[in-house]
Amino acid sequence: MNWENRTVSMSLPAEAEFIDLVRLTLYGICTKLGFSYEEIEDMKVAVAEACNNVVVHAYEPGSSGTMDIQFEMLESGIRISVKDQGNSFDFEEKAQQATSLHHKSLEEANIGGLGIYLMQALMDEVEVMSGRGTEVILTKRLSKSEEMV
Repeated sequence: MNWENRTVSMSLPAEAEFIDLVRLTLYGICTKLGFSYEEIEDMKVAVAEACNNVVVHAYEPGSSGTMDIQFEMLESGIRISVKDQGNSFDFEEKAQQATSLHHKSLEEANIGGLGIYLMQALMDEVEVMSGRGTEVILTKRLSKSEEMV
């Protein structure tokens, strides 16, 4: 079956207990696409971090919100979007903090930049769009040797 140009979407409450559903869905899709176990584990960490940012930062305490997840299957891999309608943040500032972690010990790292650093380290591309809400787009390409023929 050709999985290219297929999209799976889910809208979930922005609560920590729903992140496992996102990880399970990611696992199922990426297994079918031919990603290795190690690549899938890396993607699960990156996607869980993006979802966790929604849970922790997007909405005011006590208010409810949602996280909208899209898994877009590409000829060359997968693009995952994690979107919320909550509070935005300055991605450039956070990305700069993440870049500055390269020569520091874990104890020296600011918690605020660690999630972005992880996403950038584990995925091929990380895009963040903010405005009304925030959208994090994570892209992972299949290695040529792993693509299903």
